[in-house]
Amino acid sequence: MRRRASLVLLALAVFCTALSPLLRWYVFPRLAKVPAHHYQAVVLEAKDATLIDYATLEPRRVSTVTMVQTLKGNVEQARRVKAATGRDVVVWDTLTYAAGPDGAMVSRIPERYVFDAHSQQPVHAGGEHVDDTPVRRDGIEFKWPFLVEKRDYRYFDLMTRTSAPIHYKGTRTFRGLDVYYFEQTIPWTEVPLPRRLPLGITPDAVRQLGLERWYTTRRMFWVDPVTGAPVNGEEIHREELRWTGHPEKKPVTAFAGHVKIRPDYVADTVATVKAQRRLVLLLTRDLPLGLIALGVVLLAAALVLEARDRRAPATGVPHDGGKPGRPPPGEGALSRGGSP
Repeated sequence: MRRRASLVLLALAVFCTALSPLLRWYVFPRLAKVPAHHYQAVVLEAKDATLIDYATLEPRRVSTVTMVQTLKGNVEQARRVKAATGRDVVVWDTLTYAAGPDGAMVSRIPERYVFDAHSQQPVHAGGEHVDDTPVRRDGIEFKWPFLVEKRDYRYFDLMTRTSAPIHYKGTRTFRGLDVYYFEQTIPWTEVPLPRRLPLGITPDAVRQLGLERWYTTRRMFWVDPVTGAPVNGEEIHREELRWTGHPEKKPVTAFAGHVKIRPDYVADTVATVKAQRRLVLLLTRDLPLGLIALGVVLLAAALVLEARDRRAPATGVPHDGGKPGRPPPGEGALSRGGSP
C-alpha cells in the first residue's frame, strides 16, 4: 500500500514540476493580451504655458493648456483585421484634443493604432493613420510589452510620424511601485500642421503666410515592468512657427510647456495597474514557483514512503513462525557454549 502511494506521489511531483515551465513559457504568452474593447481617457495639463494666438500670430502666457487623450478599442475593426491576417490584434482609435484656458480648441489629432494583442508590435493593416494621413509604425506606442526588459525600445512619435529609440534610464520607485524609467528626446524637426486649428484656420492658410511648423520634445515615462503599462508620463514640449526660407527672422512660439498627467488620473492609473499586475505575476511567478515547491514536497513524501516500505520486512514476523525476539529451541544452549 505504501509503495502504491509513493508511486502516486512521485507521479504528481513530476506533473507539477513539468507544469511549472509550461505555465510560464507556453500558457502565459497565449493568455496575456490586451483586450480588444479597452477604453481609457487621460487628462494632461501644462501649467503656466506659452500658447499662440492665431488671431494675431503672437505668443501669450496662459494659466493652463489642457490635453484630453481618449483611447477606444475598435472591436469590429479588430475582427476584420484578424480575419484578414490570422493574427490576434487590437485596434485603438485615439484622439488627442488640446484646449486653452477658456476651453477653446487648440488642436485635434485623431489616430488609429493597430498592434498584436500579445506582443504589442505594430500590425500594418486596418487603416493605421495619424490625423487621417496613412502611416506605417515601427516600434511601440502607448504601451510597452508585458514583462518589460531593461533595454531601449523604439517608440513612435505622433508629431514626426516616425520612430526613434526611447532609452531605459534605470529603476525607480513611483507611488509604491518599482518602475522602469524611460526617456526620449526628439530634436527640432519640421512636422505637419494639424488639419484642425482654431478660428477655422487651415494648414494651407498658415503655409500661404510663409510659415512652417517645427517641434521638439523631451518625453518621459514611468513604466510598470510587469504589465508594460505606463503609470506616469511627462513631456517638455515646444512648437514654433518658422518663416520658410528666412532663418534670420524670429520664430513664433506656438506652444511651450511642461505637460503632466493630472494627479487624479495618475492615482487611478496606478490603482488599475496594481490590480492587473497581480494577475500577470500569478501566471509568471507565483504559480510556477508554487508548483515547483509542491513538486519538491511531493517528491520528498514519495521518497519517505518508499524508504519505510523497504525497511518494513526487517521488523516483520520470522519465516518459521516463531515469535519475534525469542530464539528457536536449542539455539540458546549452543550460543552459551553448552554441548548437546
